[in-house]
Amino acid sequence: MIRRCPLCEGATSALYHRDQRRDYYQCATCALVFVPPEQHLSAAAEKAEYDKHQNSPHDTGYRRFLGRLFTPLLAKLPTHAYGLDFGSGPGPTLSVMFAEQGYPMAIYDPFYAPDTSVLSQTFDFITATEVVEHLSQPGDVLTQLAALLVPGGYLGLMTKRVTNAEAFARWHYISDPTHISFFSETSFHWWARTNKLSVEFPGSDTVILHKPFI
Repeated sequence: MIRRCPLCEGATSALYHRDQRRDYYQCATCALVFVPPEQHLSAAAEKAEYDKHQNSPHDTGYRRFLGRLFTPLLAKLPTHAYGLDFGSGPGPTLSVMFAEQGYPMAIYDPFYAPDTSVLSQTFDFITATEVVEHLSQPGDVLTQLAALLVPGGYLGLMTKRVTNAEAFARWHYISDPTHISFFSETSFHWWARTNKLSVEFPGSDTVILHKPFI
């Protein structure tokens, strides 16, 4: 059976890991590790998992966690930049943090802030924290987000990265049933190169992509 990669649509993948619940395949083209669609949760079951999250802008620990992306991205933004927090979740917090520094953000979340009209705008920066690992079609979504950036704009992501098969086998990150797409640095380099963006890794779970002016 052909397992088409949800990032690059490549048709060549191999079993990377198997546990008691799921299979994980790795794409030979972009190195994305992904769970096959028939093993994904239903939308209702997925939302039930997210409803357990207790994130809040009043939680200093959560703010500190988001700071791993907030701080390096904030340093790059021009004055009056306008952003989008994509996948803002049940307790939007990063948008509050940026607004406090004078950078207002729209929010979008398919479950908690589903107004798609915000996705018809353009933005100076977009964030997606702990989002891409949940996407069944990360290639389509990342391409959509890159198209919403103005030239010179930034896309900031947070997701833990695949390093090697041995570490993957004992990785807590794969125990979350809503996590279905696992990126490595190789995957991000491939996607950035293909879509003509530059990429940097400020930390072990953060990525900042930059859309060129030309």
